[in-house]
Amino acid sequence: MTTPIHDAFLIRGGIPLKGSIEISGSKNASLPILAACLMVDGPVRLFRVPRLADIDSMLTLLQQLGCSTHRHEAVASGRSFGPTLGGQLDVCVEDHHAVEAGYDVVKSMRASISVLGPLLARRGRAIVSIPGGCAIGDRPIDLHLKGLEKLGVTVRSENGRYVCESPNNGTGRLKGATMYLGGLHGPTVLGTINVMCAAVLAEGKTRIVGAACEPEVADTAAMLNACGARITGAGTTEITIEGVEALHGCEHRVIPDRIETGTFLMIAAMSGSSLTLKQANLDHLIAVADILREVGVSIVADADSQTIRVTGTGRPKPVDVATHPYPGFPTDLQAPMVSLLSIADGISVISERIYEDRFTHIGELSRMNAVIRKQGPSAIIAGVSGLQGTDVHAADLRAGAALVTAALGASGTSRITGVPFIDRGYEKLEAKLASVGANIERVDSQVSEKALSKVSVSIHDAARTATRSVVRKQVQAG
Repeated sequence: MTTPIHDAFLIRGGIPLKGSIEISGSKNASLPILAACLMVDGPVRLFRVPRLADIDSMLTLLQQLGCSTHRHEAVASGRSFGPTLGGQLDVCVEDHHAVEAGYDVVKSMRASISVLGPLLARRGRAIVSIPGGCAIGDRPIDLHLKGLEKLGVTVRSENGRYVCESPNNGTGRLKGATMYLGGLHGPTVLGTINVMCAAVLAEGKTRIVGAACEPEVADTAAMLNACGARITGAGTTEITIEGVEALHGCEHRVIPDRIETGTFLMIAAMSGSSLTLKQANLDHLIAVADILREVGVSIVADADSQTIRVTGTGRPKPVDVATHPYPGFPTDLQAPMVSLLSIADGISVISERIYEDRFTHIGELSRMNAVIRKQGPSAIIAGVSGLQGTDVHAADLRAGAALVTAALGASGTSRITGVPFIDRGYEKLEAKLASVGANIERVDSQVSEKALSKVSVSIHDAARTATRSVVRKQVQAG
């Protein structure tokens, strides 16, 4: 008997959601922070690192590079909603000899390039496979290498790998320098972090001009500073690093995931829902919040309690959007925004200024009766009164988020394959959605249509039962 692989979502849409969702720790901050642990002499204890496929890949890579890692079981916080998340994560370097990140890891998770700077800083040598292209277009690492060369790193290409060394054949210390890291498409987030990490243990002062300003850069710097680094300006276009001799262990709490937060804001708007997002930071999504308010979404934030209340009412108004580096509208939220605007009352245009090929979701949304035309790096969207559920496939992580968003607002049932892509960036997504009343189930993509029909009925009944239970609790609580 074949074991089910549960690689698809079955979603019965058109159901308004209501309740609270806890936002996970940031995936895009956790990955470089984990890589930075390679530089530290002593144990690092991290909190709110999400349980994701990409995090597991990074932990595997760290183990190959001589680290011990231990993930503690997640502990319920005493709240009455949603699944338990994250769990304390301990990392400690036990062997500083390994220096190679092989292609098997790099090809599956591009963020593995984040080990380049830490390895050069602490071990003097790094061998990293040359990343290939991906579904959203080429993402070269030339700016990473340019910045590292300014610090004294020698780089050569050899058998599909970059072989990088600090001065004196890997035995000398890197030297601080002033550099500009802007590129054709703006700053580089991982490139900024790689150079920043390398400069932490370099001799003298380093200035990175044209640095990426993303919160994930600032969070990585905060973790390094807790370990004894001397970094100022992280989160602005100019970062200054005063080199230190060594780093010690620390404890660090990862920032909320702003892309997950933005996705849930759009899900609420798409499905006409009222959601309360906990452990969230709207200051990281100012551009997104402004645009969503422009289309008619109600968003109220309480910074003190890290809470955002979002309510979607009626069809959104049309709007023109362009993606930009932070603090602009993030490219990672372009896809779910396309889903939302597919039901707007008029014509909208979304222009992709970061990865111009990042439109794999358009064809699948068209299968759900969306009317979208790609023109160069833009999508022209003629809003329709509603989408229709059907079978669709997620070709990448953010396309998957777009299809989940669309399916929750569509009439009928959708089956979304390619869920392993979604698992790379959203922790326990179906459990979070089910906890606020979504009719969603993880199923085997090979299940027959007849069996899926039965599953659809059963999860509909389960959702109604769960909703009645929530209502009873609210009544009993007064």
